[in-house]
Amino acid sequence: MRLGEATWNEVDAATRLMADDDGTRSPIILIPVGSTEQHGPHLPLNTDTLVAEEIAGRALRRTTGLMLGPTISISASGEHAGFAGTLSIGTDVMSQVAIELGRSADWAAGIVFVNGHGGNHEALTRAIDLLTAESRSVMSWWPKWRRRTDGGPPDLHAGRIETSLMLAIDPGLVRFELATDGPDLPLDELLPRLRADGVRSVSPSGVLGDPDGASGAEGERFISDFVGDLVLTIEQWRPIDATPHSTVHPVEQDADTDAPTPVDTSTPTAG
Repeated sequence: MRLGEATWNEVDAATRLMADDDGTRSPIILIPVGSTEQHGPHLPLNTDTLVAEEIAGRALRRTTGLMLGPTISISASGEHAGFAGTLSIGTDVMSQVAIELGRSADWAAGIVFVNGHGGNHEALTRAIDLLTAESRSVMSWWPKWRRRTDGGPPDLHAGRIETSLMLAIDPGLVRFELATDGPDLPLDELLPRLRADGVRSVSPSGVLGDPDGASGAEGERFISDFVGDLVLTIEQWRPIDATPHSTVHPVEQDADTDAPTPVDTSTPTAG
C-alpha cells in the first residue's frame, strides 16, 4: 500500500491487522529520504531520491506489512554548496523534520527512514536517538558498499556505483558521454578536506570516484542486494506484540512497544 494513494479509512483498517501470524505488527511506514544536490555532470540532481524510492518501493514486494510513505527530497546537502541546483535544509532542520514525522506516525507500528544520501546520517541518527528515547519504534537504513581495495579513488559520490544504480533505474537520465572521474586522492586525505570545505574544494566536477565501467546490469545487482538487506533488517527489527496473536484480537492489543533500534557501525556512503 502507498500511503498517499490510500484513504484514512484504509490506513486505519491496516493498523488493525498483523503482518503475519507470529505477532509482528503493521504497518511499518517506509519513508524514502533523498536529496536535491549535484551528482557530477552526468547524473541528475535527484539521484539519491530516485535510489531511495526504488529500494523502498521494491521492498514492498518482498515482505508483508509495509506501507510506502511520502519522500523527503530536500535534505542536508550543505557539503555540496557552490554547485548550481543544490538545495539544502541543513542538518538541524533535517533532524527536526524526521523527529516530527516520527511523532506524527504514532498510528503506525513503526517507521523506517530509507536514506539514499550519506549527508543525512548525522541528522537521522539524532532523530532516531530522540524518538527511541520517547519509546517510539523507528530506525534508519541506508545502502552500504565496500570501499575499494585496489588503490583507486574511493567511490563516494557520482562514481561507478551510483552511475550503475541510475543506469538500472532510469538510463534516460544518465548523460554518460559527459561523465568524468574525480580526484585521485586517498580517503584519509579526502575526508578531512571534504568535512572542512565541502565537495567543491576537492572536486570541481562534483564527482568523487570514477564512473568508468558502470552498467545497468551491475546496478541491478546492487539494487537487489540493497533491497534484500533492507528487508532482512526490517524483519530482524520489526515490532512484535507481546500478546500471542492466536489468543487476542488485534484491535484489543496494546499499541506501545519498546523495540530496540539496532546499531550499525558501518560508514555511510556520500550519496
